[in-house]
Amino acid sequence: MEQLILNLKNEIIEVLNLVDVTPEDIDNDAPLFGEGLALDSIDALELIVLMEKNYGIKLKDPAAGKEIFKSISVMADYIAKNRTK
Repeated sequence: MEQLILNLKNEIIEVLNLVDVTPEDIDNDAPLFGEGLALDSIDALELIVLMEKNYGIKLKDPAAGKEIFKSISVMADYIAKNRTK
């Protein structure tokens, strides 16, 4: 799970072009939206695309994304349980 979390942090930094952010800067349990990384709705769309492209996970209910993208830990747990790639 630690490797998945590290990969996820690196992918998020790359996909969202988070300048001056390293994987160590991202707390596994910090909120991704609002506080924490302070992502927005456009970033949420990028995360949905990232999950589909890299892990074969297609979110059928966009509202579910709110729970899944709560933190890196929650996101990694969801990916570990649902990935097809």
